[in-house]
Amino acid sequence: MVELHGPLVAGVGARPGTPADAVLALLDEALAGAGLDRAQLVLLATVEARATEPGLREAARILGVPLTAHPAAVLAAVPVPNPSAAVRAALGTPGVAEAAALAEAPGGHLVVPKTASRTATVAIARRAAADTAGSPDRPATPRENTAMSTDFDLRHHGDAEVRAAGLVDLAVNVRTGTPPGWLRDRLAATLADLAAYPDPAEARAAVAARHRRPAGEVLLTAGAAEAFVLLARVVAARHVCVVHPQFTEPEAALRDAGHTVHRAVLRAGDGFRLTPGAVPEEADLVVIGNPTNPTSVLHPAEDVAALARPGRTLVVDEAFMDTVPGESAALADVRGLPGRVVVLRSLTKTWGLAGLRIGYVLGPAELIAELAAAQPLWPVSTPALAAAEACSAPAALAEAEEAAHELAAHRAHLLAGLRGVPGARVHGTPASSFLLVELDGAAAVRERLRAAGFAVRRGDTFPGLGPDWLRIAVRDPATADRFLAALAAAVGDPPAGPVTAG
Repeated sequence: MVELHGPLVAGVGARPGTPADAVLALLDEALAGAGLDRAQLVLLATVEARATEPGLREAARILGVPLTAHPAAVLAAVPVPNPSAAVRAALGTPGVAEAAALAEAPGGHLVVPKTASRTATVAIARRAAADTAGSPDRPATPRENTAMSTDFDLRHHGDAEVRAAGLVDLAVNVRTGTPPGWLRDRLAATLADLAAYPDPAEARAAVAARHRRPAGEVLLTAGAAEAFVLLARVVAARHVCVVHPQFTEPEAALRDAGHTVHRAVLRAGDGFRLTPGAVPEEADLVVIGNPTNPTSVLHPAEDVAALARPGRTLVVDEAFMDTVPGESAALADVRGLPGRVVVLRSLTKTWGLAGLRIGYVLGPAELIAELAAAQPLWPVSTPALAAAEACSAPAALAEAEEAAHELAAHRAHLLAGLRGVPGARVHGTPASSFLLVELDGAAAVRERLRAAGFAVRRGDTFPGLGPDWLRIAVRDPATADRFLAALAAAVGDPPAGPVTAG
């Protein structure tokens, strides 16, 4: 009989000032003793009195999981195998690590009881397997894997922030004033052809020529999002690694397809740059964004290419690469790297075509053929094919390059203005059409900005981030100046009461 497994949660207690490294070392020790590893954790839990400890918050960020906290009275009601009178006297509960772990695993059980160092305690519990069946030799099905993705809202996207009327949109990364008139005319001209089934041949050839590849290495898709789903369903992998913080749809698609996803979480302290050893050597399917949404960091092409190796499928999401002047770090035109390197592109951002759904995949011909076989019939509409062809033409590429240079100037203006906002911190070097800002109390600030008429993207749905992060789209200087004034006022406003990150 195959034993069923649920996800792991860790309860953590720590003395004030305990650094993240000490917490992580103790966690690794406890997990290793049970034949487990940190990639299996979906959550850290503690007592409210320790919820703001920098070491615990940083440990959760490095792990790419949420940190939750429970009142001492709640934890005191949880029976634990190793109660402590000293802990009860200090915190009001006879156990923190064991009680917090069990509180987050109703119906589950402790797999590692309290393990202590001089400054911290940890305990590991496994949630009941009812929602997440699976085993080492039988991957979870999409339905069984659902609970593993509930630690972050992977399906939340920026468009949810602007559904209320009258808001200035700084939440969605689509260039304003698009699509341009010439492209609208080109799309309108296809209406006379809608009685015929779509034929992708010319659009595929145009994209192939744009990237100096054979047409057999191009697959047109209904947006980059469809490509993530196809890859998740087609690529067989034993160790999947997604580099975070990044666009969450790839992980959601992988989990839906039954994959267990391991997270490589890049650090704000490193400027969210890809560092040596960040991706496990055993990973045979790796997903990374470049430039990365939401950090806006552009990894050097050689650093991303260094992730390619025999036996590995490397997926590079270049949906925002055309926002970078000269596409300086692109791998879209690069062939001959070891293993299988797949590059995804989207026409949504620069050309304002989110509603049309058009993107494409570049990669080895045999893999492209497998992905095409998994597509439904006629997946890309006639207008979308016309857009792919038109936006691959030399004149369109020149226009996109000009837009990228203008964007760089607008981004510099917004960055300069943010330096005058108390407490606003931008990590790394932004290179795309948005900025990631760390700001204490960002959830409350976001609500005040909405009241002032501005929508920005919450950051707490991205693994590796939390409630103190906002993503802000780059707009023209006049709009940026109005926003910066509203942000400065929102930061200075006293809280009006509890604010949730809705």
